[in-house]
Amino acid sequence: MKASKKRSARTGTKSKGTARTARAVAADAGASAAGAGKLKRKDYEKELAKLHVELVKLQRWVVATGAKICIVFEGRDGAGKGGTIKAITERVSPRVFRVVALPAPTDREKSQMYLQRYVPHLPAAGEIVIWDRSWYNRAGVERVMGFCTEEQARGFLQAVPLVEEAMVESGIMLLKYWLEVSPEEQTRRLKARIEDGRKLWKLSGMDLKSYSRWYDYSRARDEMFAATDTGFAPWYVVRSDDKKRARLNMITHLLSRIPYQEPPRARVKLPKRQKPHGYREPRYPFKYVEERF
Repeated sequence: MKASKKRSARTGTKSKGTARTARAVAADAGASAAGAGKLKRKDYEKELAKLHVELVKLQRWVVATGAKICIVFEGRDGAGKGGTIKAITERVSPRVFRVVALPAPTDREKSQMYLQRYVPHLPAAGEIVIWDRSWYNRAGVERVMGFCTEEQARGFLQAVPLVEEAMVESGIMLLKYWLEVSPEEQTRRLKARIEDGRKLWKLSGMDLKSYSRWYDYSRARDEMFAATDTGFAPWYVVRSDDKKRARLNMITHLLSRIPYQEPPRARVKLPKRQKPHGYREPRYPFKYVEERF
């Protein structure tokens, strides 16, 4: 009974922004970037380098303490999830920072309890798991595109706070980020995917179908926030029209939410190499790669 009262009190805590309308949030998406001016690449790379140093410290702390961190990224197509995740992971170990981007469920997985295929990927001690889309597919793309029933979607929204509370109480630090892009910027980015051969793989038939359903996604997002923006697992919204600023802001916020400290480390000095003791380079006909550059 006490546990039930505790859960009710905690799940009743909502962030102030959950009541915002779809139009208000979309209008805010580019407000910060528009007012601040374009961030120069040199300045961006300088700030990102500082954050990378802190992410390495976080990595060492997670391994040393056995912490378990789960980071969820959600947002519309073209919101910048992939680029933000790359900015986080490019200087850390993939053995500690593990990115999970599950494909469409198999027939077997469709027959399982919905959350079942996500559970095996949750972090163990000393791991940081980053979700490039997550169990919230049911509240977004599955609901909007008709891959689940309305009853299933509402059941998910009722159940997921209980699951997330269990995750947090088991020792997992759960951080959920929604990247908010404006309609105009999403259009620009999706058009760039069509025209750029390096980005064609990012554009699927599902992206094109979902593009036309902006307000259906807005309604689904609003209901998702209202049901799952809890005190123990709140949603944090990142304005992402300006990709560079979004990445810096998001990583800075992430680091501020985790009470990490740099673990002590021994002074490192390279040892002397052994002497050749008669070794000679072989006269083997190595197949060297042609040097065109």
